Amino acid sequence: MTIRNLDRLLKPTSIALIGASRRERSVGQVVARNLFNAGFDGPIMPVNPKERSIEGVLAYPSVADLPMVPDLAVIATPPHTVPGLIAELGERGTKSAIVISAGFAELGEEGMRLQQQVLDAAKPHLLRIIGPNCLGVMVPSWGLNASFVHVPPLKGDIALVAQSGAVVTSIVDWATPKGIGFSHLISLGAMADVDFGDLLDYLAQDSGVRAICLYVEAVTHARKFMSAARTAARSKPVIVIKAGRSEEAAKAASSHTGALAGADEVYDAAFRRAGMLRVGELDELFDAVETLATGVKIEGDRLAILTNGGGIGVLATDALITGGGRLAELSPETIQKLNGVLPPTWSRGNPVDIIGDANGKRYADALKILLEDRGCDAVLVLNCPTAVADSEEAARAVVEVLSHRTGGGIRRAPVLTSWLGEYAAADARKLFTQARIPDYATPNQAVRAFMHLVRYRRNQELLMETPPSVPEQFEVDMKSARALVDRALEEGRSWLSEYEAKEILRAYGIPAVQTVVAATPAEAERAAKRLGGRIALKILSPDIIHKSDMGGVALNLSPAQVWAEAEAMLERMRSAVPDARIEGFTVQEMAHRPGAHELIVGMVDDMLFGPVILFGQGGTSVEVVDDKALALPPLNMNLAKEMMCRTRVNRLLQGYRSRPAADQDAIALALIKVSQLVTDFPEIAELDINPLFADEAGVLALDARIRVAKPKLVGKATSRLAIRAYPKKLEHKAVLRDGREFLIRPIRPEDEPLIHEMVANTAMEDLRLRFFAPMKRLSHQMAARLTQIDYDREMALIAACRVPDEAGGQREAIYGTVRITADPDNERAEYAVLVRTEMKGKGLGYLLMREILAYAKSRGIREVFGEVLRENTSMLGLCRELGFHHHDNPDDPGIVEVSYRF
Repeated sequence: MTIRNLDRLLKPTSIALIGASRRERSVGQVVARNLFNAGFDGPIMPVNPKERSIEGVLAYPSVADLPMVPDLAVIATPPHTVPGLIAELGERGTKSAIVISAGFAELGEEGMRLQQQVLDAAKPHLLRIIGPNCLGVMVPSWGLNASFVHVPPLKGDIALVAQSGAVVTSIVDWATPKGIGFSHLISLGAMADVDFGDLLDYLAQDSGVRAICLYVEAVTHARKFMSAARTAARSKPVIVIKAGRSEEAAKAASSHTGALAGADEVYDAAFRRAGMLRVGELDELFDAVETLATGVKIEGDRLAILTNGGGIGVLATDALITGGGRLAELSPETIQKLNGVLPPTWSRGNPVDIIGDANGKRYADALKILLEDRGCDAVLVLNCPTAVADSEEAARAVVEVLSHRTGGGIRRAPVLTSWLGEYAAADARKLFTQARIPDYATPNQAVRAFMHLVRYRRNQELLMETPPSVPEQFEVDMKSARALVDRALEEGRSWLSEYEAKEILRAYGIPAVQTVVAATPAEAERAAKRLGGRIALKILSPDIIHKSDMGGVALNLSPAQVWAEAEAMLERMRSAVPDARIEGFTVQEMAHRPGAHELIVGMVDDMLFGPVILFGQGGTSVEVVDDKALALPPLNMNLAKEMMCRTRVNRLLQGYRSRPAADQDAIALALIKVSQLVTDFPEIAELDINPLFADEAGVLALDARIRVAKPKLVGKATSRLAIRAYPKKLEHKAVLRDGREFLIRPIRPEDEPLIHEMVANTAMEDLRLRFFAPMKRLSHQMAARLTQIDYDREMALIAACRVPDEAGGQREAIYGTVRITADPDNERAEYAVLVRTEMKGKGLGYLLMREILAYAKSRGIREVFGEVLRENTSMLGLCRELGFHHHDNPDDPGIVEVSYRF
């Protein structure tokens, strides 16, 4: 379940407190005090068999004695009583509960059994549970404080969801004297039922929530979390703190990839892919909220620094470079303009040091000029108090400049401020607060806030950027790869041989050095001479493959000498692995790629998020160099190249001195092919290509290792992915009544140009009927939203066919599209359909509607619905023909509601 009955939990109309108490400082007494004093507009019914009243309100002996069915039950009784209470409440009709009681999964096996009994009692009644072992829930605007927090929170528009109750109390204690308020404060505790994914779905739809903050210790249900997080991050800032960064949290692995892909880095990759912003500390959390929630858009990472003190400008510069930002390079025109308004002793560069005696006019003149420079993505204005200038006057000047930006011709680039000191800066900070201009206590904090904007923009671009359609298309030989994987599993082997691993890479179009297997020394010698390669001997055991790197030809060792060395090694191994045996010779061609970069591409199967792709600098010192980036599959060209950009070796790949740049597309395509391989084969548990040679001619896999295991999840190959991959199986041909054939397939992110073309070839009236408003074209944001869908919750099918292109060949064009967007519970889905004007009346709309209804039924969706303008008679007629029910919209007579139930 996701958001079902969460409204009863977070906006209840009646509450029962079971375990209410009058005993001073008990949980039941504190929760009762908070509940009765938060301004809740509804009945609160304390339950305690030993008390006549709690907080001056009549108490009831038991749940059975309650005079009405509560929307929400707050439970603070001993753990062994909770399953029975949940069952009793569920039978009476209660739909939500907060279990504050501890003593469940955190105590081990017995506690886990008790927790499962709670869930089993709730399930038949669809009763939602927060907890157990939680602080509680607070919704200040609703007058709800069902918690044992010591300080009542203020009303606001920031939602905080945390696993730790201690974090919630600390944040409330810190935020209240600062005047920071909240829309929701939710302590999840053990997350037996309601989890982060559920609340992200709920809070994303709440217009009273400006930003969402998460304190995460662990995520459950990775795919649900990723779908909910990506949806929420599209609509409002989502900022996350993740506890548990230590290496001890990373699982052990037997490959380079496994050793490099720690658990914290995997979480980092997931947060980035979801479009969220990760911060490190609690104080940074609210700085990020205030910065992002202003809605200011940033175009890049180039910062101009305006300061009246050289030292603080240097400090800000150090913080910027260390944080991964860049100093803006001022244009010659900007330098010339600044020369005209600043004293001769100004710094003549960035940071723009306007000298310690700078008055308000000097600040205003310099700021206007910097805002005109398109090479500056943002401006940081610094001020340190001096005896010869007025800090408040400088602040007023900044406020005045920014207040005239609307309609005044001044560019709306982000401006951040940092007025140092306490006494001298106090009035200035009040001015900035009143004008909603971000202000920070120190230059470092201000630069950190700027980098929040930069990182947030980068993560949002991953959600919205349109990938190119080429050169991603490639053919695979899945049959050959499947045979190799199946044979290894049938033989009880965990690791494929080097030959098998490289054959699988070749099946997916990844170039690899030629490798052959020889059964005898003579065969090995002939193969080595033919390939100009080296001989290696394989020693095989069920769990270990050890390769001797002694080369027969390269090192002038005969196969017999290699064999003798291997037999000696085998004797040493048998004490630990008794059934180890010599398998045979492997002969690999010598790869001569002088000047090629050694890279690593790999995959490890994370226990929570499933497959994780790794890229970085490879070679024998890969763990020591530790230059890598992680990403969740599936990948496209944009995601692959963004991943590459997060490594140090990427700068070398651009070329330097006399070395040409490596083929960036070939490297990115290799990452995409590995992503596709592990998507297609759930049996692949680990994969290493190390090194992957890369130069201007392309890529070449020199060595490869693949470990296989029976899939943990039975069913579809993509079930283990945290992000559902493109469902290629839905592709098929369909023929209209006039014999015209179309390819029906799911939409892809790279279809955005085709969607723009389709809209351009659709009459404005047809677009108005579809989008309920006149329009000529789609914005990039809207087109990206229509093409970059979450296949787990949405589905958009297109009808495409081949048409002539300008070069005399053929290209794909889209003639119609239909989509459904399901609610998080997968119960109801809203549909929308559009066909090009020239295809109206030819049966394409009917075909697409039947296709999407069949898909909805296959996903278990119970109802498909939509809103149709009453004047759209063709769509209303189509709905009648398909069996939709029609209803008048009570709020708008111009709209007809249509629904189809399965």
